[in-house]
Amino acid sequence: MSLISLTGISKTYQMGAVAVNALCPIDLTIHQGESVSMIGRSGSGKTTLLHIIGCLSSPTSGEYLLDGISVSSLSDLEMSKIRNQSFGFIFQTFHLLPRQTALQNVALPLFYNGTPKEERLSRAQDALQQVGLANRGSHLPRELSGGQQQRVAIARALVNHPKIILADEPTGNLDSKSGDEIIDILLELNGKGHTLILITHDTEIAKRLTRKIMIADGKIV
Repeated sequence: MSLISLTGISKTYQMGAVAVNALCPIDLTIHQGESVSMIGRSGSGKTTLLHIIGCLSSPTSGEYLLDGISVSSLSDLEMSKIRNQSFGFIFQTFHLLPRQTALQNVALPLFYNGTPKEERLSRAQDALQQVGLANRGSHLPRELSGGQQQRVAIARALVNHPKIILADEPTGNLDSKSGDEIIDILLELNGKGHTLILITHDTEIAKRLTRKIMIADGKIV
C-alpha cells in the first residue's frame, strides 16, 4: 500500500469574482522511503501541492489517502495530530523563535503534544546531535550561521520521528557549501527510512533524489 495517494486533487482560490486554479486535477502516488523532488517555476503550484500533502491546506476536490486513511474524513483535531506526528516541515526561512535557544526551538513540537519536559529536552538534544549541533543547544538563532539555523530547523522536524519530511526550498537562503551540507543531511535521513519530499528550483539538487516530478501551471508534466 502506498504511503501517499492523491487522486483527482485540485485547488482553487477565489480572488474576489475570479477563480484561480492553483492545481488542476492531479494523481500522485509516493511510497514509504522514497526521495522525491518537485521542480517548477514560481507559481507553478508545487508549494500548494506540498501544503496539501502536509495537511496544511485542504484540496478543493479529489481524494487524499495518507497511509490508507482518508484525510478528508478527519476532524480538525485529528488533522492537527497527524501534522504533528506524521510530518516534519522544513522551510526556506527557518521559522525559529528568536528568543528561544536552539534546544528549545527543537523541543517545541513535543511541547504541543504534551511530552513531559525532561523527555522533550532529551529528545531535542538527540535530534541536535543527529544534525551535528550537539554543542549548540544553548545558542540563540542570532548566534548561529544560516546553515546552522537550517540544521536546527531540520532537528525540529525530526524530533517527533516523522515518517515524512517535507522540505520547501530548504537551501534557498544558504550559500552553496551550506546548501550541499543540508541536502547531505536530508539524504542521510532518507537513507534511514524517512520519506523525503523536497521542493527546489535547482536541477542539480533534484538530480540527487531518486525521483523528480516536474510541475507547471498546476499540473504534473
